[in-house]
Order: sequence, then C-alpha cells, then structure tokens
Amino acid sequence: MATAQQETYAFNADISQLLSLIINAFYSNKEIFLRELISNASDALEKIRYEAIKDPKQVEDFPEYQISLSADKTNKTLTIEDTGIGMTKTDLINNLGTIAKSGTKAFMEAIQAGADMSMIGQFGVGFYSAYLVADKVTVVSKNNNDDQYVWESNASGHFTVTKDESEDQLKRGTRLILHLKDDQSEYLEERRWKELVKKHSEFISFPIRLSVEKTTETEVTDDEAEPTEAESRPEEKITDVTEEEEEKEKEAEKDGEEKTEKKKLKCCTKENLELEDTEEERKNFETLEKEMEPLCRLIKEILHDKVEKVVCGKRFTESPCALVTSEFGWSANMERIMKAQALRDSSFGSFMISKKTMELNPHHSIMKELRQRAETDKSDKTLKDLVWLLYDTAMLTSGFNLDDPTQFGGRIYRMIKLGLSLDDEPTGEDVDLPPLDEVVVDPKMEEVD
Repeated sequence: MATAQQETYAFNADISQLLSLIINAFYSNKEIFLRELISNASDALEKIRYEAIKDPKQVEDFPEYQISLSADKTNKTLTIEDTGIGMTKTDLINNLGTIAKSGTKAFMEAIQAGADMSMIGQFGVGFYSAYLVADKVTVVSKNNNDDQYVWESNASGHFTVTKDESEDQLKRGTRLILHLKDDQSEYLEERRWKELVKKHSEFISFPIRLSVEKTTETEVTDDEAEPTEAESRPEEKITDVTEEEEEKEKEAEKDGEEKTEKKKLKCCTKENLELEDTEEERKNFETLEKEMEPLCRLIKEILHDKVEKVVCGKRFTESPCALVTSEFGWSANMERIMKAQALRDSSFGSFMISKKTMELNPHHSIMKELRQRAETDKSDKTLKDLVWLLYDTAMLTSGFNLDDPTQFGGRIYRMIKLGLSLDDEPTGEDVDLPPLDEVVVDPKMEEVD
C-alpha cells in the first residue's frame, strides 16, 4: 500500500494492557465491535460537518457525508470507511497508540470488577474493540491539513505509521481495514453484517452504504443467443481514437455533484423517510394509521408543544417510538455540539433546533396496549405518565438530551412504585414530585449563553 519509510512506535503501557485484555478475554458478544466503529465514523462526520459550518471550504472539494462497509472474502478483510474529518500523522500516533485516554484505565478496572465488555464505548476506547475479531488492523486516514498516512498494528506491543504514496488516495476521511481472525469469518457474510448494521445503527444520522454482490439471470431467445453478422465479422484494427478521447475528456470535466440515475442517499433520522412497500403492505399500513389516529391525537394533546406532530412510522424494527427532526433541521449530534458552544448565535440555534416529530410503531405491543387504554379512559393519570415516559425515553434513544432529567426520574420512580404495588408516601405539604404537565418558568429568569 505504501512505499515511504516506515516508522515504528511502542504502545502506551495502559493501551498495551488494554489490548492484551481484549485479545485474551473470553467474550461471546463480539459483534459490538461494529457498533463502536460505526459510532466513531459518525463522530468523525459530525466533526467535519461542524468545521464546514465555520469554513465551507473544508468540504468544498468533497461534500459527501457517508459511511460505507465492504467485505473481501478472499483476503478475509472487513472495511469500514467514512468521509469524516480524518486524522493527521500526529493524530494517528497520539490517538491510537502513545497517549492513553482518561477512560483506558477506568475501563480496565471496570472489566476486572466484572463489568460487561459492551461498555467499552462509554470509556472512549471503542476503537480497540476491533481486536475482538481481528488479529491485525490497518487504518488509512486523510485529513485536509496533512498527507495520507497508514497506521497498522497486530496488537503485539507496537504499531507502525507510514506516509501513503500509493495511487489509492482518499479525498478525505478514514478507511479501517480489519484482517479477521480465522474463527471470525461469519462477519464476512453479507447477511451477518447487514443484520448488525440494522441492529446497532438505527439512530446513526448519516447514510450507511453496504457494498454487496448481486447476480441476475436474464433469459434470451434462440435468435438472440446466435452471434450476429457483426459479431462474427473479423475485428478491424483501430487506428484513430481522437474523437473518443475528446468525448472522454468532456465527460471527465462534468460536475461531480450532478445527480446520477441511482437512488439518492437520505438520512434515516429525518422525517418523511420513504421505504419501498408492496401494495398489500401499503394498504395494511393505512388501516393501522386509522386505528392509531385517536392515540396520536391524545399523545399530541399530552405532550402539547414538545412535539410538532405525532404520526405512525415505518422505520422501526424493535423500538416502540422515536423522535425525528425536520429535513433541514440539525441531527441529535449536531444539536449537542451547537448547544455546547459558548458563543453560539441563539436566534440561529432556535431556527435550526426545530420541533421534533414523534413517530409511533403501530406493530409494537406497547403501542397496542396504549391504544386500548386510551379508548377505555383518556383521563387515566397512569396513561399520561406512560406517554411522558415514552417521550423522554425516545429523546434518549434518538440521541437528544433530556429537557428535565428530574421530571424523568420522578416518572421512573412512580412506575417502580406502581410495579411494586406501593402507595405514594405522604411527604408533607407542597413537597410532591414534579407535575406531569409543563413547568411554569419565572419570566424574569433568562437563559445565559
């Protein structure tokens, strides 16, 4: 891949210990590696998108935001590539080897205390989960401010970094190549990693492209199968290709941003997600929409202006509901990034942080039970609690921050008491849990940016 001089570095002691722990640990749920690596790719894309807001030239030459996956059964490799911010040579050396993150030691202590390996991402060391399934990892990365470099290690205590002078140059971003262990070949199967992407990336706000092989058979008539006169005629030697070269040159100069005839990529966390349905599936969904309409209206009444609208959705596999943003609004990750900016423009933020749409899964047992309860008694206090609890949970699972964690906690405690058949304990006058409806805020108090 690279022909430049190779530089070798030793891993930080804590990282070496972490790698040894990962490689030698007997852990059956190794599939979490894909969740962590896709999450890292999503973070890299969020960073370049934020940089592009400050300086549009950062993505001027390559405006694509996407993650792609491909498998090579011959070489036993699984590749995860993103068009994110990429890493410089210094980033590769520091972030992937010589400088241990604060969570490295904390994670090892947690594992030794009996914690689950799936928590690795919470400690900021999710990259190393790649070694659960790979005996060697190659990272090719290109940052706008540096040349393309290759980081490689088999977790033997050291890693190498090389300037990549090959013809295969990334425009921007990172390509992660996992050289899978012999007993992990299941992750080369298209069905398997399709299943994992669907399972672990339901709320990733960028399109994920899967490179798959497809074989189609087309029947031809006997006449078509017979060679034509032109096909059987002796081939003439071509002596002049000037016009053809001119045409190729014109094609090459065309705008790379022009739409192709292929399907347009779309973010799955935005509203109005269109999925291909059969006529029967469409009719069944329309029937479910009518049945769920009273529940949608009731949830909208309870949540009031917390959501723009409540509708039935088709995007679900297991979740009972989700919160999605408008087509041009900020994603959950971008909303968190912008809220954290000390000098942010409040008027611009309020415009981009639009109200969410709550989508319900009409097939989920929770929604079916809520619909029945709503038909029985709309004023049921428990029903209101459940609706608010679903809203807060959907905020978390969709990647947003809670507006009021205290109220959320209060509802959880009430549900626990209900499950344990406990009556509310008298706590004295005016010392009750926060109300279910909107909190009245003192108009004299202002938000401080």
